[in-house]
Amino acid sequence: MTDVARLAGVSHQTVSRVLNDHPSVRDETRVRVRAAITQLGYRPNRAARTLVTGRSQVLGVVAQSSTLYGPASLLAAFEQAAGAAGFAVSVGSVRRLDRRSVADAVGHHLDQRVAGLVVIAPVESANEALDDLPEDTPLVTIDGDPERAAPLVTVDQEAGAYLATRHLLDAGHATVWHVSGPADWFDARGRVAGWRRALEDAGVEVPPLVPADWTAAAGHRAGQMLARMPEVTAVFAANDHLALGILRALHEQGRRVPHDVSVIGFDDMPESAFYIPPLTTVRPDFAAVAKASLASLLRQLESGERGAFRTTLAPTLVTRESVGRPRP
Repeated sequence: MTDVARLAGVSHQTVSRVLNDHPSVRDETRVRVRAAITQLGYRPNRAARTLVTGRSQVLGVVAQSSTLYGPASLLAAFEQAAGAAGFAVSVGSVRRLDRRSVADAVGHHLDQRVAGLVVIAPVESANEALDDLPEDTPLVTIDGDPERAAPLVTVDQEAGAYLATRHLLDAGHATVWHVSGPADWFDARGRVAGWRRALEDAGVEVPPLVPADWTAAAGHRAGQMLARMPEVTAVFAANDHLALGILRALHEQGRRVPHDVSVIGFDDMPESAFYIPPLTTVRPDFAAVAKASLASLLRQLESGERGAFRTTLAPTLVTRESVGRPRP
């Protein structure tokens, strides 16, 4: 840092301010320091910084080892946001979201003296593992239990499901069937609640819930049943994988989408635009969730208090070609 300061013609305190994005540095000075950093190939020593400041530059994340689009996208977005803020990310992957697995991953991060913790906790058992966490540990749960007094950042699942169901009703369908995610997931529960509320607000019949998991195979099984029911003209799937399985089952049974049945998914996977037909779906803003989670952690690091900070982010509806008006 002293070498950088000498080359840039500034003090080492100014170099430190530039590295930490302090707002009191003039733009021309910031450019000169950045140029010196690049020229010298300077890289901050994280271990030394931890010794001086007493604070690690590593954030710990606990997440399920999964290829599900939502959790994987959240993790990638958080790593990118943390890197832009000068933090490294250590990921503790767990096979199951049970209390012991999550508690062990959290304990490992605490042993490494991370600056703060993010836990992607979409089920109750994952949240229970956080009960004994020291109060002075900065913590954010993503998609966690809304009833717990802990900092939480989440997508408004209920609002997204309401949007999807209302879109199908506005297209003229008498009612909407819902193929749900696992009952122990908070995301799935919120989507069921939004679907049900939209139907009740419209004063239409609420058909039986079709339970499933998050996979295309489960969507295919549900779709085979729904395809044999002529009264089914509109289906809201709890995620895009389920929607894919439903589309396949409807095609196999000779029911065309959207001519005979309209289908909406949730998550807006990149592949959804290339389904046949391209899928109308609900898009959560994973980047915004990541940035809000990081902002909450940084706020806790500065204040030394955890509190019960909450951020709920509204998703948007992406309209494509899988929704149409019902045939007479």
